[in-house]
Amino acid sequence: MTTLRLGLLAWPVGRPAGVEGYAARLDAFVAEASPRADLLLMPEYAPMEIVGGRADEAAELRAMVEAAPAVLEAMRGVARRHGTWLLPGSLPMALDGRVVNRAPLIAPDGSLAFQDKRMMTRFEAERWGVSPGAGPQVFPTPWGRIGVSICYDAEFPKHVRAQVEAGAWLVLVPACTDSVQGFNRVRFSARARALENQCFVAVAPTVGLAPWSAALDENHGAAAVYGPVDRGFPEDGVLAEAALDAPGWLFCEVDPARIETVRREGAVLNHRDWPKGPVAPPPLAVFA
Repeated sequence: MTTLRLGLLAWPVGRPAGVEGYAARLDAFVAEASPRADLLLMPEYAPMEIVGGRADEAAELRAMVEAAPAVLEAMRGVARRHGTWLLPGSLPMALDGRVVNRAPLIAPDGSLAFQDKRMMTRFEAERWGVSPGAGPQVFPTPWGRIGVSICYDAEFPKHVRAQVEAGAWLVLVPACTDSVQGFNRVRFSARARALENQCFVAVAPTVGLAPWSAALDENHGAAAVYGPVDRGFPEDGVLAEAALDAPGWLFCEVDPARIETVRREGAVLNHRDWPKGPVAPPPLAVFA
């Protein structure tokens, strides 16, 4: 396995004209970054910008689900055209009579595999009716196995841990949060997952205001890459981090060999020492 050059996009929400406008925008972003990176990560729900201006959030969701197959083909075409690994964000898609939030990881030849979002936020469950998708899995790549945990999923240790135990040394987190508190939940969780699993975690958010969109009206975040807080890494575990709400690309090189080394020779061995097997419920504390 060799060093992986990551490109993370803090996607500035725009107002493109339909699928063709979105495809042109995606192509321009990828053209800018592909010479400098091997794998490009974009945010959760970024394609929702094409359905802004509908009557309400339910109408936007219906329009996006209808457009999803064409959007997915546009994503695959961009990956093929630029010969790059691309995770172009996530999009709601129809699946077995439900709507599921799915993130495609697309190879340079256009082949792809999906990671579904498993844990639904209140907005998704209560207002959109988006359903939980399939559980965590890992993706084979030229750099080894990697995981994808979509936004809220990264806030749940077991979701990422399942991917790490299946061989992931890097976890990609496409995110979309409408408040700084929401982004900080993702940010702090990503840093915790990197610490407890001794792995890299990369985050790409939507940013900017879009009053014409019920779903993407307000967006806050910062592109970042986090790693173990241990020997051979920055003292705070932050490998790269853009300014809050700053749109554009952030680039960072990550090396799987560094993860192998810290898991073997770290000052602590969080990855090894994760509790195995069923965990008994803790006893009730006694106040004396």
